[in-house]
Amino acid sequence: MLTKEQILNAKDIKTQTEHVEEWGGDVIVSTISACERDRFEQEVVGVGKGKIVENLRARLVSRCLVDEKGNRLFAVGDVVLLGKKSARVLDRLFEVCQKLNGFSEKDIEELEKNSEEIQIGDSISS
Repeated sequence: MLTKEQILNAKDIKTQTEHVEEWGGDVIVSTISACERDRFEQEVVGVGKGKIVENLRARLVSRCLVDEKGNRLFAVGDVVLLGKKSARVLDRLFEVCQKLNGFSEKDIEELEKNSEEIQIGDSISS
């Protein structure tokens, strides 16, 4: 049986290097922590804020691109800038992020659906 220390010390963050021809090099895509996934899901759904899913791909990709030491390349404030990059590139990286982090297509559809329902509900009650 694993101990608490063994679990907490387990190196369970995985990375994958992806070549991005359009950007002229490679990027490192990483898994995100459970806490970071929760933040992403809350941000996308816009819990209680009635947000529409905007920059969905850039939001996830920005959380997953890291440097050689595992530090995120993009801060939360960089999402809009990253979202201005090629949709084709972000689509490819988004798919890698989804697979690496165990997001299914159904998970993403559910997040989008919940976000739309919150937006519609907020509009009606306003």
